Amino acid sequence: MPHPEPDAKPAAPARGFAALWPIALITALFFFWGMANNLNDILIPQFKKAFTLTDLQSGLVQSAFYMGYFLLALPAGFFMRKYGYKAVVITGLCLFALGAFLFYPAAEIRQYYWFLAALFVIASGLAFLETSANPLMTILGDEKTAAFRLNLAQAFNPLGSLVGLWVGQTFILSGIEKLDAADLVREAKAVQGPYLIIGVVILLWAVLVTFTKFPKAATGNTHDADEANMTIGQTIGGLLKHKHFLMGVMAQFFYVGAQVGVWSYTIRYAQSEIGITDKAAASYVIASLVLFAIGRFIGTALLRFVSATKLLGAFAVINVALMAYAASVGGLYGLYAMVGSSLFMSIMFPTIFATSVRGLGPLTKTGASFLVMSIIGGAVLTAAMGHISDISHIKTAIFVPLVCFVVIALYGLGSKSATVDMSKGH
Repeated sequence: MPHPEPDAKPAAPARGFAALWPIALITALFFFWGMANNLNDILIPQFKKAFTLTDLQSGLVQSAFYMGYFLLALPAGFFMRKYGYKAVVITGLCLFALGAFLFYPAAEIRQYYWFLAALFVIASGLAFLETSANPLMTILGDEKTAAFRLNLAQAFNPLGSLVGLWVGQTFILSGIEKLDAADLVREAKAVQGPYLIIGVVILLWAVLVTFTKFPKAATGNTHDADEANMTIGQTIGGLLKHKHFLMGVMAQFFYVGAQVGVWSYTIRYAQSEIGITDKAAASYVIASLVLFAIGRFIGTALLRFVSATKLLGAFAVINVALMAYAASVGGLYGLYAMVGSSLFMSIMFPTIFATSVRGLGPLTKTGASFLVMSIIGGAVLTAAMGHISDISHIKTAIFVPLVCFVVIALYGLGSKSATVDMSKGH
């Protein structure tokens, strides 16, 4: 039997398909969570109709969803540091699939709170995926092309959002406004097929990731030496000393609240202000997502000439004006203002994220987990909008995102100028 040469070189890094396949699997995650997030914008009017809910009650879709992010973000970060990125991805996909499968029994028994529980499970899985996918993309290849891979992956996020809205508009929303008892049953069960298919696809993806060979850095312990020597108390205490980080967490809370609130109630606003069906109104949410995707390219180009925080502040001021018009004037042009705000929301999440963690050093990973937790703004402020709509009018509820954009404008214009890597986003 031949023996290897004593000075044989170690195996060369994977090339070709072996190198690209893990990248493709992880890139798809950005598509999946974009689809899941924006399907909620369809579920809100669908459940409002199927279960005859108030705006506050239907808004609990986002409350349950983003509560999952809030409660699982830190555990996901700790799990990632102990078991590695790959294990976190597999766990997240399994939770995502489980939540999607739970839609079937929830529709059979026609219990709204079962749907909320299913959404909580889905979001728990997404917390694991979002915590791990961005840093994982940076190690799946040459360090010099890490930013390119991340930007490419992020491009699939709004694409997933658009597909999610199309699925909801085509296969869930019926366009029927006046329903009898049989119609109510059918409307509740309309979600079964799409979510069953989603669950199967996500579970298949978990199997593919499990049996795919990833680089050693993706499967091992990801502790930083300095961070490993810190207790939880020391880590949190260290973060509390960074004022810009605390302000960033607050700004992110209000940004996600504004984004989720505007998109969640665009259909409701269109029905109220111009009198169209939910199915027709969904086209305005799709238009919002198209503008959001375009805005990312425009914003990235502008960042070559304008500091990130100043551009963030300017975009927030524009959205304050658009929300003021939508809240006070309304009608078709008020709806256009709601839709147009997505163009200027596009750079906000990644800019706030990147400027918040700047200079945190070994505290960065834990800080990132807190920024994911701040997504709870989508739960709190969307519910607040629903309550205001119930006691007043949907137009009045738009003052909530207006206030959110004021906070973001103050954060952007009050921060020191910074150059930001736009590779992270929501």
